[in-house]
Amino acid sequence: MAKLAYIPVTMFSLIVFVIVFMCTGANEVEAQATGSLPDNEVEALQEIATQLGKKDWNFKVNPCNDSSWITPFSSQRQLYNNSVICNCSNTGGVCHVVSIFLKGQDLDGILPPSLVKLPNLKEIDLNRNYLRGMIPREWASMKLEYLSISTNNLSGRIDYLANITTLRALSIESNLFSGPVPPGLANLVDLEILILNANNLTGELPVALTSLTKLREVRISSNNFTGRMPDSFQSWKQLQKLEIQASGLEGPIPPSISVLSNLTVLRISDLHGVGSLFPNLRNMGGLIRLMLRSCNISGQIPEYISGMTQLKILDLSFNRLDGNIPNLEVLTSLDTIYLTKNLLSGPIPDWIKGRDSRYQIDISYNNFSESSAPTTCLDTINLFRSFSRQDNSILTECLKNNPCSKDQYSLNINCGGKATTIGNVKYEADLELGGAAKFVRMMTDDSWGFSSTGDFWDVWSSSHDYIATNESVLKMNDSELYMDARLSPLSLTYYARCLANGNYTVKLHFVEIIFRDNRSFFSVGRRMFDVYIQEELVLKDFDIEKEAQGVDKTVVRNFTAFVENKILEIRFHWSGKGTTDVPKRGTYGPLISAISIDADFNPPDDRKKKILITVGTVVLVSSLILLILGILRWKGCLGGRTSREQELRGLDLQTGFFTFRQIKAATNNFDAANKLGQGGFGAVYKGTLLDGTIIAVKQLSSKSKQGNREFVNEIGMISGLQHPNLVRLYGCCVERNQLLLVYEYMENNSLEHALFEESRLKLDWPTRKKICLGIARGLTFLHEESPLKIVHRDIKTSNILLDGDLNPKISDFGLAKLYEEENSHISTRVAGTVGYMAPEYALWGYLTYKADVYSFGIVALEIVAGKNNMKYRPNENFVCLLDWALVSQQKGNLMDLVDPDLKSNFSKEEAVKIMKVALLCTNPSPTLRPTMSAVVSMLEGQTAVHELIMDPSIYGDDLRFKALREYFDQIMGQGSDDTQSHIHSSDATWIGSSTTLSSQS
Repeated sequence: MAKLAYIPVTMFSLIVFVIVFMCTGANEVEAQATGSLPDNEVEALQEIATQLGKKDWNFKVNPCNDSSWITPFSSQRQLYNNSVICNCSNTGGVCHVVSIFLKGQDLDGILPPSLVKLPNLKEIDLNRNYLRGMIPREWASMKLEYLSISTNNLSGRIDYLANITTLRALSIESNLFSGPVPPGLANLVDLEILILNANNLTGELPVALTSLTKLREVRISSNNFTGRMPDSFQSWKQLQKLEIQASGLEGPIPPSISVLSNLTVLRISDLHGVGSLFPNLRNMGGLIRLMLRSCNISGQIPEYISGMTQLKILDLSFNRLDGNIPNLEVLTSLDTIYLTKNLLSGPIPDWIKGRDSRYQIDISYNNFSESSAPTTCLDTINLFRSFSRQDNSILTECLKNNPCSKDQYSLNINCGGKATTIGNVKYEADLELGGAAKFVRMMTDDSWGFSSTGDFWDVWSSSHDYIATNESVLKMNDSELYMDARLSPLSLTYYARCLANGNYTVKLHFVEIIFRDNRSFFSVGRRMFDVYIQEELVLKDFDIEKEAQGVDKTVVRNFTAFVENKILEIRFHWSGKGTTDVPKRGTYGPLISAISIDADFNPPDDRKKKILITVGTVVLVSSLILLILGILRWKGCLGGRTSREQELRGLDLQTGFFTFRQIKAATNNFDAANKLGQGGFGAVYKGTLLDGTIIAVKQLSSKSKQGNREFVNEIGMISGLQHPNLVRLYGCCVERNQLLLVYEYMENNSLEHALFEESRLKLDWPTRKKICLGIARGLTFLHEESPLKIVHRDIKTSNILLDGDLNPKISDFGLAKLYEEENSHISTRVAGTVGYMAPEYALWGYLTYKADVYSFGIVALEIVAGKNNMKYRPNENFVCLLDWALVSQQKGNLMDLVDPDLKSNFSKEEAVKIMKVALLCTNPSPTLRPTMSAVVSMLEGQTAVHELIMDPSIYGDDLRFKALREYFDQIMGQGSDDTQSHIHSSDATWIGSSTTLSSQS
């Protein structure tokens, strides 16, 4: 999409000069034609020409009265300029050089020390050349007002610039300057523009810069600064443009930024360190462009943004923002919105779905409710992975993918180029134009495609800018792959569908075809980007030219990727580093030439497949015959169904009865694409009723041991229960020998999926705390507040579901037991999941509500640690997560348990409190465990947490633990079918034993 070009400092200098030139009037123009330059300044120009490598100045004419010394003003003057400007007014026919503009001249000399010999020089612009060396010490005595030496090959420190106290504008962008920013820059009290982008500057920003009260533009991106962002914005109240992208500085964004009420452009990205909530920008009503990208910002997008009536571009991508999108429909100027890769949820607003192609909106990688997906997709709204789905689909309701006709084992793409064959390998064409917010499906079966996010700031952008073409002659082998490449200014994801599960070799082919290897400004650019495969970072700050040791040279990187859901994703990401103006402004971001994906295993043999099909056909026919005979003999089914219906209707259910026809239509005949998961008692499908209500249907498996008792029990238990932290049961279906439960649909799957799966959610600390407290409140209701006191018996992460706002809800009441308060306990058969069952219950069937308390303690530990209790063993000395937690508590190292993914973005006090409460809940003695209401009180901070340090050996080698292990070995190997059916292994290996529990349950 076209955008108004962001005026760099060099063009600003030119505009200022033109204004000054016009204001001086005819006297200067006339003097330009008649005045003469003193001999000493002519000699100075000759020295300057030699030092710069400037060979086309004609010294046979007077520089001040010959048109060959000045470039006519035109639109190209901002890129190329060859002018020497003299001031001849009020000097009695004597002229003096006041400005030198040598832009885009490919000068390959050094910065000329002889500039100091032009005492009236006010402006110098040497932008876009190939100048080398350091800043001359002689420059310290100059009286310059405007200095631009951007886009060169300059290096060294910038200390001498601090002595040019007359400077009003300074730009050293896109060089190799190093060292710290000199505190002496604070002496430039008239400085209005400071541009330090794309260098190797280090250290902390001097506090003394707060004295620069006239600053109107500051750009310090792509450096290696240290420390936090400066909290000195109170002195920069005149600031209109602020750019801090990938500067090396750490967050959070300081509160003092709120005083910058004159800002029109704010660009902050790629802050490391501590995160924060959304900064207070309420006073910045004049903002036109706002970028807060990759700043580790959490919480909701503030409503006050809807009051920024001048806003044209909003980029809040790659943060941890949650909640709903505020109503920005009133911002009629807002034509570009990036909310990519956040935790946003709820429905997609209608005002987004109603925008036409003039707008660019990218909301990919979020958790919006799927029911809000538009029925038709617009070309400029990117919905890639926008919804909280459980079927691993990468598409949306308006981008229906064709079912995979067969498994694929390889894919080769000529990125940005036409179809070509290299040897025996055919590379698919990739000619579709990109865009700022575009999702492209390729091939007739949608087997692959790409998602493109971002536009090139500061320039006019079109869809053609997303493919680079090399106009030079490539001499490498297989040059057809490298003539074109796909570009991205922010994020580019290629995906492959329908791949057979297993390990694959991924080859990424790169060649730098934009920068040049010559003595010109085309060679001073630096392209740096990151690469993710299956969302795992595999290349950081990757520089093609550096890795290939030159331009037009290939570099291929090989990686191994595991495919488990038939989808492979490769994402290229620009994190703000490198140059952005070489060879022209808006040149940056990932560049990929070709992608090769090949299975590390052999595809199945077609002959063997035919044999298997033949055998399968015979078996199928035989089975059908037996089935027909069985149906003819079947007489008890209807009676069983009637009995079950009568039993259910006798419960006075507060839910509805569904017909099998309704459920079949809602789930599209139980289409595999709608399958949400497989529970211990059968499959769960997503469905949509005729009124648009999205449901989850639990279908009892024919192999399940859950019969009438458990089925009726689950309905009877949950039908009358209403609580925010319990899954709501809409009704059931008992028809055609089918047992079906209809629940509310939970957009974010289970807590197990969110914490442990490869496609897990990025749960921040406030969300984890909310989930932990929500589970505790749900159990408190079951144990103490419900009309029927219930022991759940199977509290675990897979039975905690998460809605669109990541609120937890307890599910799966098939094993629940009514608890009679006058009884101290219930003697019952063991039914639960290894790793979550309380010892007294697992060993002796001694069941009280304290069994649920124990299970909650395990789940709470898993939430904080982000690790599975049964599958995590830090080393051979520990048997499970709980064991590690107990040892860590003894050693005073509880903080070691906290999930590393949280980094430092959590409250240590809250984390310790939750872990201590969890360990109280897992006390081996049920009497010493707190009630769930007490747990809620402790988590809410209403009562203190009393730490009880236990001996971890009770979970290791003592006799009780050995007995427990032997007990499970026995019931898994020799126990009754009825008992085994209720032991869920979660595919885990039992503690301390080499016996793997059956996952069939």
